[in-house]
Amino acid sequence: MNTNPDRPLSPHLQIYNLPLSARLSITHRITGVILAAGTLLITALLIAAAMGEVWYNYVMDLFMTDIGRIIMFGWSAALYYHLLSGIRHMLMDTGRLISHTGAMVSGWVIILGSIGLTAATWYCVLIYR
Repeated sequence: MNTNPDRPLSPHLQIYNLPLSARLSITHRITGVILAAGTLLITALLIAAAMGEVWYNYVMDLFMTDIGRIIMFGWSAALYYHLLSGIRHMLMDTGRLISHTGAMVSGWVIILGSIGLTAATWYCVLIYR
């Protein structure tokens, strides 16, 4: 029990700044959950395609709404982030990128790479639709 009222109890999240590696690890877990939920949507599309053209067109019409595109954009961003982060985790498991500099550089590569891959994908989606 803390008997000294001037002594801080613990660093609270309001004042404690998580390192980039911790933020990336938390985001990796969150994108895993997003991918699991989004896979249900992809499954719905495949089932609709198997059921025939009417059902396929119905599901595609839902995906082509503004909300559907936002959801698919988020799912694709989560997919690219999770993929690159998973590769980083595998490299770290082999003993690479363990240094502070390696972790920082690879972290920024993941962030910028996932933004770039998502932008390239949606550029192609919008140009070639």
